[in-house]
Amino acid sequence: MERKSEKIAVLGAGSWGTALAMVLADNGHEVRLWGHNPVQIDEINHHHTNKKYLPEISLPATIIGYSSLQEALAGIKTVILALPTKAIREVIRKMTEITSESLVIVHVSKGIEPDSLLRISEMIEEEMLEGLLESVVVLSGPSHAEEVSLRHPTTVTVSSKNMEEAEKIQDLFINNNFRVYTNPDLIGVEIGGALKNIIALAAGISDGLGYGDNAKAALITRGLAEIARLGVKMGARPLTFSGLTGIGDLIVTCTSVHSRNWRAGNLLGKGHNLDEVLENMGMVVEGVRTTKAAYQLAEKYAVNMPITNALYNILFNDINPKDAVDGLMSREKTHEMEDLADILGGKI
Repeated sequence: MERKSEKIAVLGAGSWGTALAMVLADNGHEVRLWGHNPVQIDEINHHHTNKKYLPEISLPATIIGYSSLQEALAGIKTVILALPTKAIREVIRKMTEITSESLVIVHVSKGIEPDSLLRISEMIEEEMLEGLLESVVVLSGPSHAEEVSLRHPTTVTVSSKNMEEAEKIQDLFINNNFRVYTNPDLIGVEIGGALKNIIALAAGISDGLGYGDNAKAALITRGLAEIARLGVKMGARPLTFSGLTGIGDLIVTCTSVHSRNWRAGNLLGKGHNLDEVLENMGMVVEGVRTTKAAYQLAEKYAVNMPITNALYNILFNDINPKDAVDGLMSREKTHEMEDLADILGGKI
């Protein structure tokens, strides 16, 4: 397909930001990849690699690294935000001091802010000054950066309150290796993408304990029920959770060694404490912060989320992982279809 080349800034030179920069460069766009580490940016510009995050991958020469946020944003209308949830407010505030353009911001992160309980699109809207935000688009779905950078077939979803802008972002990214669908359910797409990290942590713990495929299949299935219960209470559409940003993202994150949340959970299951795990990972594990936020959301909306509660107790109350799993298995008996009735509003 023919497409007009655009200048696009990708903020966040980690694995996911770099992989998405490659997709955009493959599509003929001029990509500015911003990161705060000058040594890393120098490597991107002079060696066309980013070995810390994507070893053995060669980057297109059209990706130019920037350590200056002001230079990266000069003349830019579309910004891809590939940052940890905890860094988003700080970077958005800096952006508002720099730019006078009305921006389309595409966030590709997966998390919920603890305490405020805001989704990432809501955080962006709260921080951006009036007149500087054209629209917020979310890109989410089952997608490991390692595989995207190898140009393996990948399918994702974009969503926004402004679906015309979502379709423009669809056109920016879509190619023969990277297929992009649209979905108008912004809440569901964000909730599914964020909460699957909780279940991936739990699946890693189960594998670390040596519990096998039966237990993991149960965690994925019952985890999806928890995600959908909360999502629907927050205004999401039930069918979204049967799609790419629901069951699709859940499967890939719970079953792959590429998943940092699964790897973190696996270490917890093998007896390491949380501080050791986070130090060992060397990268942000979004599921930890999101577990706290989901625990708070479950209380706010009075939603039963036993897997989330068990993981919260493991992470923040020093409950032994095996004891937490045993507690899940010994809960009061119930009917599986009761969950489906809750999710569909009693219509089954």
